Amino acid sequence: MVNFFAAARLAFLWIVVTAGLLAAGAARGQPAQGPDVVQWVNPLMGTDSKPELSNGNTYPAIALPWGMNFWLPQTGKMGSGWAYQYSADKIRGFKQTHQPSPWMNDYGQFALMPITGQPRFEEDARASWFSHKAETATPYYYRVYLADHDVTTEIAPTERAARFRFTFPKTDSAYVVLDALDKGSYVKLLPQQNKIIGYTTRNSKGVPPNFKNYFVLEFDRPFTSTAIYQDKKLDTSGLEAQANHTGAVVGFRTRKGEQVNVRVASSFISPEQAELNLWEIGADDFEAVKQKARQAWNQQLGRIQVEGGSDDQLRTFYSCLYRSLLFPRKFYELDAAGKPVHYSPYNGQVLPGYLYTDTGFWDTFRALFPFLNLMYPSVNAQVQEGLVNAYLEGGWLPEWGSPGYRNVMIGNNSASVVADAYLKGGRGYDINKLYEALVHGANNAGPLQAVGRAGADYYNKLGYVPYDVKINENAARTLEYAYDDFTIYQLAKALGRPQKEVNLYAKRSQNYRNLFDKQTGLMRGKNQNGKFQAPFNPFKWGDAFTEGNSWHYTWSVFHDVQGLMDLMGGAKPFVATLDTVFTLAPVFDESYYGSVIHEIREMQIAGMGNYAHGNQPIQHMVYLYNYAGQPWKAQYWAREVLNRLYQPTPDGYCGDEDNGQTSAWYVFSALGFYPVCPGTDQYVLGAPLFKKVTLQLENGRQVVLSAPNNSADNRYIRGLQFNGQAYNYNWLSHQALLQGATLDFDMAPTPTTTRGTTPEAAPYSFSKPKKGRK
Repeated sequence: MVNFFAAARLAFLWIVVTAGLLAAGAARGQPAQGPDVVQWVNPLMGTDSKPELSNGNTYPAIALPWGMNFWLPQTGKMGSGWAYQYSADKIRGFKQTHQPSPWMNDYGQFALMPITGQPRFEEDARASWFSHKAETATPYYYRVYLADHDVTTEIAPTERAARFRFTFPKTDSAYVVLDALDKGSYVKLLPQQNKIIGYTTRNSKGVPPNFKNYFVLEFDRPFTSTAIYQDKKLDTSGLEAQANHTGAVVGFRTRKGEQVNVRVASSFISPEQAELNLWEIGADDFEAVKQKARQAWNQQLGRIQVEGGSDDQLRTFYSCLYRSLLFPRKFYELDAAGKPVHYSPYNGQVLPGYLYTDTGFWDTFRALFPFLNLMYPSVNAQVQEGLVNAYLEGGWLPEWGSPGYRNVMIGNNSASVVADAYLKGGRGYDINKLYEALVHGANNAGPLQAVGRAGADYYNKLGYVPYDVKINENAARTLEYAYDDFTIYQLAKALGRPQKEVNLYAKRSQNYRNLFDKQTGLMRGKNQNGKFQAPFNPFKWGDAFTEGNSWHYTWSVFHDVQGLMDLMGGAKPFVATLDTVFTLAPVFDESYYGSVIHEIREMQIAGMGNYAHGNQPIQHMVYLYNYAGQPWKAQYWAREVLNRLYQPTPDGYCGDEDNGQTSAWYVFSALGFYPVCPGTDQYVLGAPLFKKVTLQLENGRQVVLSAPNNSADNRYIRGLQFNGQAYNYNWLSHQALLQGATLDFDMAPTPTTTRGTTPEAAPYSFSKPKKGRK
């Protein structure tokens, strides 16, 4: 048997050395000491939420970018998806979390809580009042005063470990509670080593039967007392328990202001790997861990340097950028040799290689993944390698992974995520295996309705998923499948696939036409016999659509806006229909759901008509004016959404933040462009929010977006120069930006109705290919 601790120390040395190398590689082109931009991040943005109304549905994630483990102060009941709510006034524990959203809930979670007085365990008994006035929340550091216990808790994270620092009063009754939660857990006290080890099996589905999260806690002093919790009983004589619900309470005697330090780590692989992950901290004290975490955030956030905005705009921008760098999270660990290895949530085995999880492609294909392809392509290359592993281990690509397959949302949008990464230069992974996975998923219904394509046989035969065959949200599925087929077509061309195969997916990309109802000028469900659903209410949420109505989903033709425009009768009626979305009253029909879901309420109260920015299907819509020769309307509405629907406050979002997607919309739109159609080379122009932004690309080049006369009034583009030359197109090329570029915007207070109005200025549409454009 190998000397594990010797291997652990060797691995720690490897981690220390390679962490610096990896950091340098990830920040190529950036000065060693970048700006301290993390100061602008508010992790509490979006936390003032509840099931009935989402202002983000976020929690303060104390973590590193894309870290495997996050930490949060838990105000909600253990097991509740609403783990932290700004309106709460008590904290029940500090939880290691892997929760991507309250709707998906958590897995592999456990919690710590310092208390004083009588030893106790139950979450209501140990809970303490707290105030935001005595709370500090940053991405790299959290601090709060627990009034009932007169204890201050501090947390500083690494990717798979964390340091806790508890400052106690003078007492012989200071305790730290470890809650391994219910649904099956194990705890063992090792007093001679000042340690607690164990595991939790708590999850919300998406895991194999052998799933465990193994944890290790190492204290900096001996215990003066110990107790084991086992299914509602606290036993001071035992040191070990395996039951439905286990935990531990360890005691200390402390002087006033004395600090108890705890190093914590976990692993999905094994207890030994948890010990190995603890060496991410190594000999670093609390302040060192905190400063390294701060540096890690500044390194990634500092890749985008913003100038010339208000303090609130800077806070909103960097808070959104922070949210854009959390998911998908790393689900791999580093073995004793420093090689990536992961527990597979698809087959329960421990296997080599990368794996990422906790993202729903229905949300994030739109802006989050294109953002990674622009600014953090090396990260997305690892994500793509992880998708290869997911396919090999589970037989399908995940559409919503948390951590394995979850049966939620629709579409087959892994096609977009895979195609966009490769077409924008992603390399170093088996793209042919991923293409095989895309073809498999596009032509088969999966083991879950949200894996593969529900209704694939109908879709491939009829060109749409019928309304009357008991497949819910069928029109939305059809529209998304058509777009996904376009991305497969694009990838097939790039990989030199047989022309017959290329043509098949090109033809299927036009299936959106089968659902366009000329009578209403909107998309509409269609029965198996070819007749449209009746009756039809374009304001009805759900039913044929997904978390939206026909007014929202009609625009889901990302790849062929010109084709949609032609169906509507040309540019004039197309623009009129776009305008109508904003001028309609926020009326709705919620009968499909039986109650008003939070997405409906968020649209209703936003004051922007029937425009529902709080949910994903319509988020690209404001940019479609560029296709119809009226780019100034895109500029106007993009600025309206930026100004009115985002704030750096606990109620700062207008709906679910959704794993970085809604945040990435803000980041892109503040830069002045947006990826309407991932799978193409183009970004569609809006208008910049700031006077100057500098993008430090991974390849060492810079993109400088300069708009010196930008202001609250000057929101319209009067003129644009690209590398010193007049530029009249309504789109930017990804490949051109990668070469390094300077964009000079001349901003004005009134629309310029002569720039970008010609058909040649319009972005790409499948029905209107342009020479030299992809």
